[in-house]
Amino acid sequence: MNALTKTNYQFPNQKSVYHGKVRDVYFLDNVLVMVATDRISAFDVILPKGIPYKGQILNQIASKFLDATSDICPNWKMATPDPMVTVGRTCKGFPVEMIVRGYLCGSAWRFYSRNLCGNILPDGMKENQKFPVPLITPTTKAEQGEHDADISKEEILAKGLVSPEDYAVLEDYTMKLFLRGTEIAAKKGLILVDTKYEFGKADDKIYLIDEIHTPDSSRYFYAQGYEEQFAKGLPQKQLSKEFVREWLMANGFQGQEGQRVPEMTEEVVNGITQRYIELYENITGEKFVPAPAENVEQRIYDNVTKWLANK
Repeated sequence: MNALTKTNYQFPNQKSVYHGKVRDVYFLDNVLVMVATDRISAFDVILPKGIPYKGQILNQIASKFLDATSDICPNWKMATPDPMVTVGRTCKGFPVEMIVRGYLCGSAWRFYSRNLCGNILPDGMKENQKFPVPLITPTTKAEQGEHDADISKEEILAKGLVSPEDYAVLEDYTMKLFLRGTEIAAKKGLILVDTKYEFGKADDKIYLIDEIHTPDSSRYFYAQGYEEQFAKGLPQKQLSKEFVREWLMANGFQGQEGQRVPEMTEEVVNGITQRYIELYENITGEKFVPAPAENVEQRIYDNVTKWLANK
């Protein structure tokens, strides 16, 4: 299996390109082309090997959830001309990410304190415990090579990162999207634990942008067994990229200076692919159908240019 880790296209009317940690974004005259590569990152570090089919899996999950939430708020998606590509309207992104958490776990648990981005938490909470109500814990949207940082609503407004009027809309959309995601997950026997949303503006209108409810941007628990595992203080069975972070930590890597990424053997890479396929099938309730793996770069170019010619 081949993994697509680099792209270098020149689409018609292309203005610029941005290579992110896992997605390459091509800016054209009035649309952008987002290619979900097979790169994988953890602890803000791009790992040395790509994961076959990861890009297709994330792109198709995000596409399904963008469609399933378009009645809540407008989103940037216009079409998915290729299994690894979404094209949509260009928006100016807000410099914050809206993180919403239903349970105390992950980084929130690792750095548990009573004040979580301005939210005062009860004393004595346990790992994986459900919050009384979901909490919005924003982060800054870091520049390339930097780390996102927790920030409170009050700091966002004080620094003028988002206007009070726009932030009220972001909060409203965030909670409604999380509720919808929670409802969809419950029908699949899952718990949507936490996730992030990104928003942008075009023609003075706020749009949901980027991916949504994917295992890279979200954490899911299996509903069956949650209460029993929690009562016993045992780890929850998760559907998320957390298993990659756990493998890295178990092998002495947390993205800190001087640490080296452990060897990604063929067995490790194939194992991660299988976990992503499991994620896809559980989250969507559909069988994963891998796209042809030959000449992927040319296939993407042909599919995108054909769509551009006919739009």
